[in-house]
Amino acid sequence: MIYEHEIPEGSKLYFGKSAALKRKIETLASDQLVGAGFEEIITPFFSYHQHHQISEKELLRFSDHDNHLVSLRSDSTLDVVRIVTRRLGRSTSHKRWFYVQPVFRYPSFEFYQIGGELIGEDDLSTSVTLMGDLLETLTCKPYLQVSNIAIPRAISTMFSIPLDVLRSGHLETLLQHKEPWLNALATLQRPEDIDKVIALVPEVLKAPLEEMKRLVHVCGRHPVVLAPLYYAKMQYYDQLFFRFVYNNKTLGSGGCYQFEAQTSSGFGVHTDAIIETLMR
Repeated sequence: MIYEHEIPEGSKLYFGKSAALKRKIETLASDQLVGAGFEEIITPFFSYHQHHQISEKELLRFSDHDNHLVSLRSDSTLDVVRIVTRRLGRSTSHKRWFYVQPVFRYPSFEFYQIGGELIGEDDLSTSVTLMGDLLETLTCKPYLQVSNIAIPRAISTMFSIPLDVLRSGHLETLLQHKEPWLNALATLQRPEDIDKVIALVPEVLKAPLEEMKRLVHVCGRHPVVLAPLYYAKMQYYDQLFFRFVYNNKTLGSGGCYQFEAQTSSGFGVHTDAIIETLMR
């Protein structure tokens, strides 16, 4: 029996102080992003292309009147880039866009996000700085985790290990290979140790580690932890990647990705996680 006051598990309800805090976060972020040269976009709740971004088993799907599969928006990044470049291309030449909108996952999960896409810009330090500034304004003090998705992808090819193994964080399979450089890579956390690891790893991994080193150098005002073997669940991130983490909760993340024959970058602020953190 479902009572009249019940809401589905995974859905969100904000009221009073929490609703006011949500509005404050969204207003602060919107003002900050407009000041940084972003324009706002609100994309449709429905999409034909979400299976390119996230596992199909996480999508809420149905058919339209022509029997084409449609899904509720589960992620905003590629939909924003696709709409701007293919649908709005003749109407605007603007490349920096932000959005404040929810996403949905099967069976009944909803998440509020504030995101930004920098189309054609591959300098991830801009996204790190923007998110870091917002979190500092909200008096959040997370640490910055820096990764590079190119590293687990390369290792997956080198050792014929399925990416799902790395995505799930099960490194036991990887460390069975007994390579000294692999163990050094798996235990690398401190930025001051990265040069030692760069000297040990195969040539294919040196450039991705150097990219991590440069990002840390530019954004080093935050407490930093390196996670070179971390693999983001979003299918489109394939290069530098970052997360802001507080008490094992991800407050936001972002990275670089290839789409529409160019490298772009972007980020997503996890509004619900920030509200929960600040309310505590």
